[in-house]
Amino acid sequence: MSDMRERIVKRVARFFKDGDLVNLGIGMPTMVANFIPSDINVMLQSENGFIGLGPSPEAGKEDKDTVNAGGIPVTIVPGGACFDSSMSFALIRGGHVDATVLGALEVDEKGNLANWIVPGKLVPGMGGAMDLVVGAKKVIIAMEHTTKEGAPKILKNCTLPLTAVNVVDYIVTELGVMEVTEEGIVLRELAPGVTAEEIQSKTEARLVIPAHVEIMQ
Repeated sequence: MSDMRERIVKRVARFFKDGDLVNLGIGMPTMVANFIPSDINVMLQSENGFIGLGPSPEAGKEDKDTVNAGGIPVTIVPGGACFDSSMSFALIRGGHVDATVLGALEVDEKGNLANWIVPGKLVPGMGGAMDLVVGAKKVIIAMEHTTKEGAPKILKNCTLPLTAVNVVDYIVTELGVMEVTEEGIVLRELAPGVTAEEIQSKTEARLVIPAHVEIMQ
């Protein structure tokens, strides 16, 4: 894992509190499971059918029947439970998930999310993201701040097909932590060595910058 990605997932892991039920989306969000603080009791849900998702297994100890929603080998912690998809999505649609962590292609200042398709490219489908973002109590986006080409991913208005409207609560990138509010996207934390001017220069949406911004840990 790159230092940049590790910074993102470590910070996301600090959002949770004792007793939370949290869903981790495929890709970078799955790495959050490796950094949950040891003094926090959080149960992680995998939408393919279990609660109690644990850290990645040691090399050579993978179980082909124990994988997350992205098909990556994982572990199940003591007390975990397996069930079918109908139960998994009943938990999500029933409002029982305290937070979901997802990646994104684009997020805009209204909290709109585009994370499932780039027109013209073949994709398997939207998956559970549509359900998760409207069912979870808190939606946290974990993503790199710009595309590989350096284009902003935090926009005034999304240009790609939307997954859902007005659903994003927090955005965590390698540059900082932002909260989506009715007033716009508020810069809450800056990564060490990053200035407000730098993060704004890489963000199309206008950031609301308070007088005091915390340092991202």
